[in-house]
Formats: sequence, C-alpha cells, structure tokens
Amino acid sequence: MNQETSDIIFTTASTDSHFEQILNLQKQNHYSSVAEDQHQSNGFVYASHTLGLLRKMASGIPQVIALSGDRVVGYNLAMTGDMKNELPSLIPMFEEFEKWEYKGRALMDYQFVVGGQVCVDKEFRGRGMISRLYQQTRDTVDDIYQLCVTEISVRNLTSLKAHERMGFESIGTYNDGVENWNLVVWDWHRLR
Repeated sequence: MNQETSDIIFTTASTDSHFEQILNLQKQNHYSSVAEDQHQSNGFVYASHTLGLLRKMASGIPQVIALSGDRVVGYNLAMTGDMKNELPSLIPMFEEFEKWEYKGRALMDYQFVVGGQVCVDKEFRGRGMISRLYQQTRDTVDDIYQLCVTEISVRNLTSLKAHERMGFESIGTYNDGVENWNLVVWDWHRLR
C-alpha cells in the first residue's frame, strides 16, 4: 500500500537509530535479498555499508533520510571522492571517474558529490521520493559542488529510469569484472 508523502519529513541522519534503520532498509533491498525475478520491477541496491562507515560518511557530507514518524522510509547516501578506499566494492567506480569526461572536460576537473546509494521502502514507492531525497541532498551540501555522479547497475532499469526522470544523464558504461554499470551525472551547476 502506497502512503502519501505529505507526512514525510526529509532531513539528515543524525542518530545511531537513523543509521541502523538505513542499514536495515539496505539489507531488505540488497540485490542478494531481492528475488532475481523482482530486480526489474522493484530495483535493488548493491553496496553494503556498516554503521561505522555511515557515521564517517555523515561526518563529511549530510546523509539524507525520509522519516515517517520516527521510521526511516528512504535514504540517499552521499560521499566525496576522498572516501574512495572506504568501500572496496566502490573502488572500481572511483577509478572509472578518472577515465571519463562530461561536456568536454575531464570528470575529475569538476567538484562533485558521489551518490552513494538511494533507496525507498516498498510502502512508499511511486511518490517521487527518490527525486525529493536527491533534491534535499543537493540543497544540503555546499554550493561548491557542480555535479552528482554515481553508477547504476545495467540490470537495474527501475533505478536508471528514476534517475533519468530527475535529470541524470548517462555518460557511459563499464564493467568492474562482476557487473556492468551505467555512469550517470546530474548537473547541479545549471540548476543553481
């Protein structure tokens, strides 16, 4: 059953309860927990974080959550490039960033936020929450950032379509030896 979003508060994760609920929602929607025949219709998340890593990420850049009462029903994790080695599964993504261009410039010449992962509880999907989570992230971070850059599994068409609807552009694909990935960019510079 879908819930209206009028009772949802978008804020930043600030307590261990918030971080633990993010981890629980992540676990429920991890590709290994979602039946493969549901990947296309429900989407999935790929990386697995820890409480310590979420705390560290939050110390560098706000981690946006959607709350229904005191329940985390969505989140948008973000990080900066200096966290490249913190999550081994993301190292290939950071290495790819060094190879790509956006609008004729090396991607690394831009100031950008890395979209670490976005997820919405099943009960709250279909209400534009991914867009609202990303908008809150953009509104919360420093104006120095020009782009939000992330990767989306080629198999995760649900996520790719949601990101494209809100303005992310695909700049290419690559394979990290395990999975095929779309590299996508949301140009914040032109929105400010």
